[in-house]
Amino acid sequence: MRDVEIRDDMIRLGQLLKLAGLVEDGAEAKEVLEEGLVEVNGAVETRRGKQIVDGDEVVLGPEIIHVVTGTVGGDQIDQSTDNSGSAKR
Repeated sequence: MRDVEIRDDMIRLGQLLKLAGLVEDGAEAKEVLEEGLVEVNGAVETRRGKQIVDGDEVVLGPEIIHVVTGTVGGDQIDQSTDNSGSAKR
């Protein structure tokens, strides 16, 4: 399990999957979610827009992500968007 740090109080599941490097882009996030391959807190989740908050655990295959807010030395995302509408790292 590894911690992934978010700046705000929540992040959408699709953004988190990209931030954590579990998927390359939104299309891949949509695909793995539609296939039922992602679990949030032990339950299969299919919604890309599901709000993920501090303390949530996300699983995709062998990868387990623990979401934290604040500084803990994990990955962090700038959740603002660039001109293409994509989240910036």
